[in-house]
Amino acid sequence: MISKNHIFFSLIFTSFFTFKSSNASSAPNSVSFLLACGSRAAATDASGRKWVPDSKFLTNSENSITATAQSQDPSLPSSIPYMTARIFTSSSTYTFPVSPPNRHWVRFHFYPSSYSKFNTSAAYLSVISNGFTLLKNFSASITSQALTQAYIIKEFSLNPIQSSSLNLTITPKTGAVAFVNGIEVISMPEIFQPGIMVGFSDQSIDTKNYTLQTMFRLNVGGQYIPSTSDSGLSRIWYDDSPYLYGAALGITSEAEKNVTIRYPSNLPEYIAPVDVYRTARTMGPTAKLNLNYNLTWVFQVDANFTYLVRLHFCEFQLSRTNQRAFDIFINNQTAQLAADVLAWADSKKGVPVYKDFAVYVGEGNGGEELWVALHPSVSMKPEFYDAILNGLEIFKVNDTSGNLAGPNPVPSGLQKKEQEPRSFAQSKSSYLGAIIGGVFSGLVGFGLLVGVLVFLNSKKCKTGGGKKSNPSGWLPLYRRSQSFGTKSTISGKSSGSSQISTLGGGLCRHFSLSEIKYATNSFAESVVIGVGGFGKVYRGIIDGGVEVAIKRSNPSSEQGVHEFQTEIDLLSKLRHRHLVSLIGACEEEEEMILVYDYMANGTLREHLYKSQKPPLSWKQRLEICIGAARGLHYLHTGAKYTIIHRDVKTTNILLDEKWVAKVSDFGLSRTGPTLSQTHVTTVVKGSFGYLDPEYFRRQQLTDKSDVYSFGVVLFEVLCGRSVLNPSLPKDQVSLVDWALFNDRNGTIDTIIDHHIKAETSHECLNKFVETAVKCLSDQGIERPSMGSVLWNLEYALQLQDNPDGPKVVAEQKANDAFAMQSKLLSFEEEGEETEDSTNAIFSEIVNPRGR
Repeated sequence: MISKNHIFFSLIFTSFFTFKSSNASSAPNSVSFLLACGSRAAATDASGRKWVPDSKFLTNSENSITATAQSQDPSLPSSIPYMTARIFTSSSTYTFPVSPPNRHWVRFHFYPSSYSKFNTSAAYLSVISNGFTLLKNFSASITSQALTQAYIIKEFSLNPIQSSSLNLTITPKTGAVAFVNGIEVISMPEIFQPGIMVGFSDQSIDTKNYTLQTMFRLNVGGQYIPSTSDSGLSRIWYDDSPYLYGAALGITSEAEKNVTIRYPSNLPEYIAPVDVYRTARTMGPTAKLNLNYNLTWVFQVDANFTYLVRLHFCEFQLSRTNQRAFDIFINNQTAQLAADVLAWADSKKGVPVYKDFAVYVGEGNGGEELWVALHPSVSMKPEFYDAILNGLEIFKVNDTSGNLAGPNPVPSGLQKKEQEPRSFAQSKSSYLGAIIGGVFSGLVGFGLLVGVLVFLNSKKCKTGGGKKSNPSGWLPLYRRSQSFGTKSTISGKSSGSSQISTLGGGLCRHFSLSEIKYATNSFAESVVIGVGGFGKVYRGIIDGGVEVAIKRSNPSSEQGVHEFQTEIDLLSKLRHRHLVSLIGACEEEEEMILVYDYMANGTLREHLYKSQKPPLSWKQRLEICIGAARGLHYLHTGAKYTIIHRDVKTTNILLDEKWVAKVSDFGLSRTGPTLSQTHVTTVVKGSFGYLDPEYFRRQQLTDKSDVYSFGVVLFEVLCGRSVLNPSLPKDQVSLVDWALFNDRNGTIDTIIDHHIKAETSHECLNKFVETAVKCLSDQGIERPSMGSVLWNLEYALQLQDNPDGPKVVAEQKANDAFAMQSKLLSFEEEGEETEDSTNAIFSEIVNPRGR
């Protein structure tokens, strides 16, 4: 029951609210202030927006100092405003001249990087604006670590003020400092109208009188929309897929080119951009299936607040009312029965509408969640049992004390960062860096969804959309501060064998816990070979003498369910000489344990730099690159479905006792696009320095994203240095930028690892560098396939062995021949002949003969 102290109800019943404003095609002219905090001069960001220094807006600048970030994370959308910061030692106020009574966007940008003058991990700030508490003891460092994001954006919509000035007072925590990198203050139209209180059909909340915080803004069924492509309000719209519950994802669709999106006269175009209304997620064409599940999104929110949930709709497929009617549920309560988008739009196809609901989220056990679920309306007997959604926004409403601040997220105690900047926190310890570290690195979207499945897997999906759990968040990508599940188990039961037997097509060997304890001497510390985000890795002995690597989850951790399932399900079905082999698993007594082949020589990276181990020869490096390319080529073309690794790097290439390269760590892997698709749209995941820039910009994943990452690996192998090194001069920090610069200037030989420089033949080096450069093409379509990369590396190896010998095949002819041969690949996923099959394809390079 909702207390009257929590919220004021307007006793207005309404089922649909529209704007009473004039038919404006875009947001009215607005006053905007974009402050690059700590900057000394105006500058333009990568989107063309001009940011000015903040000093003239700061009333007491003596309480602060300026600082510059020591390194620029590759994930930053622009150096402006993130590379400069203002550090506050005591309370300070920004004052902005405004015209009442307008609403204003206020956005704070934080980049908790390394600064020479202070430690961001010790920075906490509170922000008060015209009587409203926006942030309280907020730590950008903790939030960044918990969300595994390099930068944080907090967005608020301040209620209309009557004065001619807007104040933002920033106060550091007692004994600490505070910092901010950028501030936006932008006047905006009134976009908030009364929202029906879910569970109280005769009551609503008039949000026009409140200050709100943006929690989520999703382009449902569509792609990422940057602020520059918004409809005049500089908002960012994100992909909705990480918030979908379970495997019932529905299908996405886009309006045909001949369908025009026509805003009605009472709906301004700035309410949401056309791109939101041109794409949608529906349940699919099969009525029988649709009636048995809900299309559901799950969001992690702060407890004891009211939330405004805005649903955007546009019917661009159907043309008659009651063809598609559905029910809307929010937090297990009925928000709307028999929703019919065409009926709301006066039976007009391609006409946008939106619907606002308000729901109070109280404090419950575990995390606090907000659920949105759609289900076909059986009572209406529509022509199609289906549901549709185009966009979704969730805003937190201030409480009765004017507060919007929530607690800082709680990072996992197991989260550790590598020495170099990365997009996802990950421990690094020689051998385990490949087998464990990356499995957990940044599994932003799906790990927690599976945790939710675990928590409620015994509950059936009901029409009303039962309560479920999935942490999530908003800005800059997705919030993942916790993991929810039944401890470390898949099922919450101790009898794990039945669960394991259902994964990987029943191909995963089940180990009993007693077997694992015997193999590791009861998990003795003396056989620990590393510790990572999942837990410890032990060197063990099974079957009377077989060496294995045993990865054990931390029993007190609630993380790892999805990774555990993914590794079993994927690696059990894949068999290839150049992929790490999963031997089996154990799930007993709330333990999650994976057993792998033991890789005696650890990771490729530890043999390249920052190690006391003898350096690899040039020919060894070539052969290792070829082996890794074979493994990736198999993932792309040889398995039943295209598999995109998504985290190709030197710590995920393992070396066995014979120096055979094996690709490992499939925690981020995704099934690739089907024949009818060109890409998979998904939230960006990967490791900084290796991340495909096109994938980062467009959130469109293809196998060419792996090709880009592998190109980085090739230069890492050639140059024997880290992909990001902030200690170097600015133009040398990024290995990719530095290598491409030297390639353009014909000085590539000056950056080759001195250990191998004398070994490389000129012809081999040219072919190797040419291949790497092509992999690093900015656009994926210009990059070669992994098969072509493999062919060229084999060719480079031949040139190393016989630099003066005749070329086997003209390059163009070779590429054509490879394309033809690739079509003939037919690897069996469980087969044992894949390596021989691959060698046969490329044997003409090793042993030249006529084609």
